Amino acid sequence: MSQSNQELSFPPSTDKIEPERRTWLIACGGAGAVAAAATAVPLLTSMAPSEKARSAGAPVEVDISDIPPGGVKTVEWRGKPVWVVRRTPEMLASLEKIEGQLADPKSERTALPVPEYAKNRHRSIKPEILVTVGICTHLGCSPVNKFETGNQPGLDANWQGGYFCPCHGSTFDHAGRVYANKPAPDNLEVPRHMYLSDTKIVIGKDEKGET
Repeated sequence: MSQSNQELSFPPSTDKIEPERRTWLIACGGAGAVAAAATAVPLLTSMAPSEKARSAGAPVEVDISDIPPGGVKTVEWRGKPVWVVRRTPEMLASLEKIEGQLADPKSERTALPVPEYAKNRHRSIKPEILVTVGICTHLGCSPVNKFETGNQPGLDANWQGGYFCPCHGSTFDHAGRVYANKPAPDNLEVPRHMYLSDTKIVIGKDEKGET
């Protein structure tokens, strides 16, 4: 049974993420929010799953109607920060430009299976909406948004925007695909999800059932 995320508070992870590590990840997400605000990238945060969801690891419903173009809403699902991003046409256009620089541009690796509906260039059901777990696939740090293009600390002049892991320098494009020759071995995880309406999605289940 899914649960509206407005009613939710942090559940203990059903995965093997210790409380201290989860707190740190969320703190990193907060730092990412500050960084996003500093670069005028709209960021919305909703991380309040209920006690019921906490015990059950239930799917989480998310209202996406208030996410502006270029904005991010972060929710917690099973102790993990999950980003819901409304990409702009410019963000989507960048995906093709950098495919030759990626480690797994078609999401063919199997360590983190990708739902069939996300095995495409934009790794999502609808091109403009990305749903991905905000945890680096290297050692579990939380990447930060780096939507601004061009040269900046840790990134070169050809940077097309995406996500940057400050722990060891892994970089990901606007679809969460990792660049080649980086510490992270895989793309960011895309959890099962589905649309309940044009303005609401549920994370943790799809037409095939719950994860």
